[in-house]
Amino acid sequence: MTRLALFFAAIACALSALAATATPEDRLSSVFQAIEANRRDEALKRVDALIRDHPNFRLAHLVRGDLLLARARPLETFGNVTKNVPPEKIDGLRAEALARLRAQRQRPSEDRLPRLVLQMSAEQKHAFLVDSRRSRLYVFANDAGRPRLVADYYVTLGKNGVEKTREGDQKTPLGVYYVTGNLPRAKLTDFYGSGAFPISYPNEWDRRLGRNGHGIWLHGVPSDVYSRPPRASDGCIVLANSDLDSVARYVQVGQTPVIIADEIEWADPAAVEADRRSLAAALEQWRADWQSRDTAKYLEHYSAQFRSGNQNFAAWAAHKRKVNAAKSWIKVGLARVAMFRYPRGRDFVVVTFDQDYRSDGLSNVMRKRQYWLKEGARWKIVYEGAG
Repeated sequence: MTRLALFFAAIACALSALAATATPEDRLSSVFQAIEANRRDEALKRVDALIRDHPNFRLAHLVRGDLLLARARPLETFGNVTKNVPPEKIDGLRAEALARLRAQRQRPSEDRLPRLVLQMSAEQKHAFLVDSRRSRLYVFANDAGRPRLVADYYVTLGKNGVEKTREGDQKTPLGVYYVTGNLPRAKLTDFYGSGAFPISYPNEWDRRLGRNGHGIWLHGVPSDVYSRPPRASDGCIVLANSDLDSVARYVQVGQTPVIIADEIEWADPAAVEADRRSLAAALEQWRADWQSRDTAKYLEHYSAQFRSGNQNFAAWAAHKRKVNAAKSWIKVGLARVAMFRYPRGRDFVVVTFDQDYRSDGLSNVMRKRQYWLKEGARWKIVYEGAG
């Protein structure tokens, strides 16, 4: 074999290896790229190969139908099928195609960070952020406490959109949650695909606002489909089975946050760091004031809107004055601090940490969660409880 033949053989081998590692979404994107470049024969070959490997990818079948129809007449719209096909099925596939295309064309810049993630604790290896408007789940690795984007996936959300408030409203909640379990395929029906990861809806803030419902999971799809339209679940976050299997590698039950937002805001790292430092300073001052036993200064960190369980601010303040007055010394240590901005709340942050409390009458270590709200120029606590 000549050197030139060896060269082309090596290229063919490399391209084959690249195709083998490409996801079905990557391959569908390459089909769209060929269509946009008016290379329809090439696009048809690519979509045929995609369907051969993933025969249940319904969107790929629709694209193939369009490509074949385009040989006979101009296409009026995407999914230019006959009238006897139920329009809701085609509308769902069109919406999926647009969501996938937007995600490929609107990739977040590498020099921007999600404003929702201020700080990850040392033990949190990854965080999941869901952008409901883009039907996208982003996976961030913990890089010395700061988020670094490592993967993203198309997702299906609730039939009626987001901001769940009650049982059966078929909406996906907005908020900061955590993965609470791992349900393998063997324990589920085929409807949930390759598995499921329940999340902690309703959280403390949801309950305070009177929101109810349960059973919000990240899960897969039935074996006869590759994916579902962007708005098709009863409120869960649904991924293709192969994507759920990939996401599963990042999950730490009890630790992985799942932040669901209308839209992820990407910001300059310096701005995110400034926000983090501001809240970190407030948290440290709260700790120091508590430890100092200056109850008046300690209570200044709490909002008049504060509630914890059945206690409002007045009841909380009376309790703390009584407890602190009985102590001759207090020491408070904080560790494993995580800070996540709450969706729709630019100056509203969930802070979770390990609290090591010691005094002359009590010593304990607990996981604590606080909700901090910026009132004017100062951060204030509006909720505090076990985390």
